[in-house]
Amino acid sequence: MADNSQNLSFQAGEKKGQAQEKASNMMDGAANVAQSAKESIQETGSQMKEKAQGAADSVKNATGMNK
Repeated sequence: MADNSQNLSFQAGEKKGQAQEKASNMMDGAANVAQSAKESIQETGSQMKEKAQGAADSVKNATGMNK
């Protein structure tokens, strides 16, 4: 009977460990997605800033304010 109890306890601990590992992997995945989104947003922001600067320079050139 003790063997059965120990076996059930072992299995419960094993399942708990597997669940913790799965949760950890899911959190790592979510962190990776968040980091990728952050980098994508930063890249988009940089591109928009460059385009706005280019547009401002074009206006300055067209109006003669860039001399």
